Amino acid sequence: MDVTNDVTRKKIMQQMARIYTAIIIGLLTIAVLVGSIYTIKAGERGIVFTWGKITGVTNEGIHFKIPIMQTVTKVDIRTRQGEIPAEAASKNLQTVTSTISINFSLDPANLKILWETVGEAYYQKIVIPRVQETVKAVSAQYTAEELLTQRAAVKNDIEESLIGQLQKYNIIVHKGGIQILNFSFSKAFDSAIEEKQVAEQKALTATNKLEQIKIEAEQRLTQARAEAEAIKIQADAIRAQGGKEYINLKAIEKWNGQLPVYNGGNGPIPFLEIK
Repeated sequence: MDVTNDVTRKKIMQQMARIYTAIIIGLLTIAVLVGSIYTIKAGERGIVFTWGKITGVTNEGIHFKIPIMQTVTKVDIRTRQGEIPAEAASKNLQTVTSTISINFSLDPANLKILWETVGEAYYQKIVIPRVQETVKAVSAQYTAEELLTQRAAVKNDIEESLIGQLQKYNIIVHKGGIQILNFSFSKAFDSAIEEKQVAEQKALTATNKLEQIKIEAEQRLTQARAEAEAIKIQADAIRAQGGKEYINLKAIEKWNGQLPVYNGGNGPIPFLEIK
């Protein structure tokens, strides 16, 4: 009886072991299958590695890979923005510190080449050094004052140079993708610029004041000429009307009936000449 029970228990144990094994194998199979499926989202590409070597690039959608043998690195190919500090020297040897904003994307058609030649650290290895070198080269063509006054031209020179340089590495920079966020100089240069602006403002103020003085002088001269001309016309008119007699007549017309009185005299003396 005990022997029969032992046999029965062994059979049950064996059955349970097979069941557990089947479950484990099933779970492992599911895990492998799930791990073999990957999804590439919009704006991404998948770089497929087989035993560590790049063997392909996949587009958007659901894909399969061979477990253990293959791995996939997802790469964002949408436009990215970076801000890169750059230091340079101007044509007149002034130290220039700037921050350059760059908008760039990876060329999806040549993503495999980029990954094979440069790798995942393309931003640190390619983009940053090229931006800094370009800023140095372009800044050396302008004086410090020109970097400020011709900022648009400086930006265009940097942009055109970077478009060509980064294209060689399959990194795309579009027109308008470069911006100069700031230019800063030494404190001594900033002070010199400020003093120059103050001097120019003072000179402009002095020039404006001189012009105003000239205008006012011309106005006074014109007024004096007009007054002199009026006096001449009036004098000519008086002479034409009889001279002294005309003046006396005008005085009588304006007389209020009172005779002028002179202090120290014996009495009022009329101002008219009586003949």
